[in-house]
Order: sequence, then C-alpha cells, then structure tokens
Amino acid sequence: MRYLFYTMVPFLVLLAATTLSCTVGYFMVLGIGDAIPFRQILTRSTQLFLVLSIFPAMAYLKITKDALGFAPTRLFFKQLLQGFGLGFITLLPVFIILSVLEINVLDDTQVVTVGLLAKTMTINLLLALLISLIEEPLFRGLLLVSLHKKMSVIAAILISSIYYAGLHFLSIKTDLPVQDINLFSSFKLLGEAFGNVINPDNLSAFFALLMVGIFLGVLRTQVKVSLGLCIGCHTCWVWQIKMSKKLFNTDLNSEYLYLVSSYDGIIGPLVAGWLLLAIAGYFIYQQINESKNLSGQSR
Repeated sequence: MRYLFYTMVPFLVLLAATTLSCTVGYFMVLGIGDAIPFRQILTRSTQLFLVLSIFPAMAYLKITKDALGFAPTRLFFKQLLQGFGLGFITLLPVFIILSVLEINVLDDTQVVTVGLLAKTMTINLLLALLISLIEEPLFRGLLLVSLHKKMSVIAAILISSIYYAGLHFLSIKTDLPVQDINLFSSFKLLGEAFGNVINPDNLSAFFALLMVGIFLGVLRTQVKVSLGLCIGCHTCWVWQIKMSKKLFNTDLNSEYLYLVSSYDGIIGPLVAGWLLLAIAGYFIYQQINESKNLSGQSR
C-alpha cells in the first residue's frame, strides 16, 4: 500500500499541474483571444508547471543538485558530448534498418541546399536540446531520485519510465473557437488529453517510449551524477528523429510498416526491441566482467 501511494504521488502532481493550467489558460484566453490556440496554451502551461514543480519538490525532499544528477560544469559539458555520441551510435542502426527495408524513403520533392540543411540541423539541434533539458531533470532527475528514496532502483526506473512514456500522449487535438471557450471547456479538453494516454492505438509507441525511459534510467543509475549523459543522449535521439522526419517520408504501403508506429513513423516495435537488446547486452557484459574479476581474485 505504501508503494502504491508513492507511485501515485507523481500522478497527483500532474493532476495539480493540469488543473492549474486549465484555470490559468482560460484567463489567458480572455486576455489574448485567439492569438495562440487554446490547446497549445494548455499543453505548454502544463509543461511549465511540471518543470517549476522541480524546485519546491527538491526543497521538500531535500534533494541537492548533485543528487539530481548534475555534475560540475566542466564534467557536465563533457557528459553532454559523450551522451550525444552514445545517442548517435544507439539509434543510427534503427535508421539504417528503416532505410534498407524502405520503410523510410527519401523525400525527393524537397530541394535541399547545404545552407538550408545546416540551418535545419542547427534549429532542430537547439529544439532537441531544449526538450532534453526539460524532460531529463524532471524524469531521470527528480522523479527517478525521489522514487528511489522509497523503493528499489528497478521499481523507480520502471515507474518513472511509465510516467515518461504516458506523458508523450497527454495531448489535445481539438481546436475550440474563442467564443466557445469557458472554464468548463478547458477541463473537458483535459479529459480528452487523459483519454489519449490510454488510447490502445498508441500501445506500440508507448512500449517504445517505455524502453527509451528504461534505457535512460539505467544510464542514469549506473553512472553517478550522470544527468549530463542522459541529456546528451536524449538530445541526439530527438535531433536524429527530427532530421529523419524532415528528409524522409514513411512508406505507408511497406510490408514492414508494423515496425514503426503512427506516432512519428520511427518510434515503435523496432526501437523497443533494439533498446531492449542494448540494455540486455550491457548487463550481460557487466556480468561477464564481474565473473572475470572474481575468477582473477581467486587465483
């Protein structure tokens, strides 16, 4: 029962953040009208409140910056680069397979110049870094660390990864005209967002994102103060996906289409299986090393 309570605390925080965003979002619309779509206001404000929740939670749980996973500045930037390299190596095989199987086909309708490509790569890199700087301190930092204070590391990784995967589907697709917006309608859209989380159509993408969370959780817990590694790895993954979506199209008639999901044409069973294999390979390697060390000490 105690574990169930600790598991539900992040959901209660999420519920508080979404409730606050519905209320604040409604009053924002009263002031700015239709300058920004209402659904975007709700989504962005929820993300903002979740990020802001890190600071009071750190103070309440007495979690320091080091405990959160941030290394000293010089080491942190070194970890960013190392994590970026790890992200490139781990996801590149997926893109190669998608191209070889012709699930992803080059978009030959685009005229790509060196200047345009460089600009696109830079913008997407900055966006990917921004996403990672928001998500990693929240999920592999605060959530993982706080859960690990109350339960085993395996349980903490799994639960934080479930929240991480689920929140990707907490989205609103309905656009409401300004004249139809009231305080009740904002909560109605909130219901739609939570409904998307449990939509069975998202199941394959959910499991892939769950494996992404577990991979990053393992990385975070196997190396001390390693949040920089997670941010770098996450940044590279998002950057690669954004660039792939920019340059390639998904062949919806491919016989191997089941390897990806409709979420983004990349995340799906292939990514889930590949990351599971990578995690298993890491622990097998660790076990072999430990066995060699033990046998060496016994001689």
